[in-house]
Amino acid sequence: MDPDAPIVFDRALARRRLQRALTDEYPSFLLDRAVDDLDDRLAAVTRSFELGLDVGTPTAAATEALIGSLRVRAMLRLAPALPAGARPAMTAVADSEALPVAQGAFDLAVSVLSLQAVNDLPGALLQIRQSLKPDGLFLGCLLGGDTLTELRQAFAAAESELEGGASPRVAPFGEVRALGGLLQRAGFALPVADLERVTVRYGSVFPLLADLRAMGLTNALALRSRAPLRRATLLRMAAIYSERFADPDGRVRATFDMVWLSGWAPHESQQKPLRPGSARARLADALGVPELKTGDTASIRGG
Repeated sequence: MDPDAPIVFDRALARRRLQRALTDEYPSFLLDRAVDDLDDRLAAVTRSFELGLDVGTPTAAATEALIGSLRVRAMLRLAPALPAGARPAMTAVADSEALPVAQGAFDLAVSVLSLQAVNDLPGALLQIRQSLKPDGLFLGCLLGGDTLTELRQAFAAAESELEGGASPRVAPFGEVRALGGLLQRAGFALPVADLERVTVRYGSVFPLLADLRAMGLTNALALRSRAPLRRATLLRMAAIYSERFADPDGRVRATFDMVWLSGWAPHESQQKPLRPGSARARLADALGVPELKTGDTASIRGG
C-alpha cells in the first residue's frame, strides 16, 4: 500500500463486520448477480486459463463458478475474511492492498464486490496486474457511481435538519470514467470500464439497512461519527427516504451501480493503437466531402 494514500476506510473494522456477516446468513443477491455476469463476460473470451486468482470476493461463489465452468483449471482465493473455523482448500485470508502472491504467476485474476472498500485502489490494481502473466486477464466488479445515493441524501437531509450538520455515513464511490483511468495508470492494456445499474426495491428503508448490515457493508469510514445515531434522526431519515424515493406503490428504491473493469497484462501479441499519421485512407474520402486545407472554411447545408 502507498504510505501516502489517504485512509478512507477502517479496514480492520470492515473485516470484522464481514466475518460476522459470513458467520450468519449472508444475503447474496448482489453477489450472485455479479457472479452470473462474470460468467457471461468470460464466456466471450475464447480461451481457457490454467491458474486463476480471486482477490477479495466476500464468498467463494466466484471461485466455485469459475471452476465449475471448466474455463479455469485451478483457483487460489484470497478472502478478506472467513467464517469462524472455516479453512477451505486453496484459500487464504489476505488484504487486497498487500497481495501475498508472486509476480507473473496467474493467467486470470477476478475480484467481485470488494475493491470499492480499499484505501489504495491504484496500488491494488497495480499489484493485480503484476500478479498476471503476460497476456493475463483481469476482470473485476466493484460498487461505484451512484450506489446508495438515496440513503446518502436522506441521511444528509435528516442530520442537517435535526443536528445542524451531516456526518459521513455512506462511503464514497468511484465514477466509471475515473476507475477506467486507474486501469491505465496500473499498466493494463486494452482497459475497459462499464456500469450496470441495479435497482432494488424495499417496503421501507429499514430492510435495506438490515441487508447492508447482513452483508457487512455498514459504515466503516475512518472519519465516521463515534456518537450513537439518535432515534429521532433515524426516523426522520426514514421519512425523508420515503418522501423522496418511493414508487407509486409505496415501495422505496435503492441504487447499486456495479462498475465492471477489465484489462490485460501487456503482451507483444496484443493489438496496438496506430501511430499518428499512419492512416492509409483519408477521412474526407470516407465522408464524401472535399478536403479543406488549413485556414479554409466551408458551409454545410442539410437538405
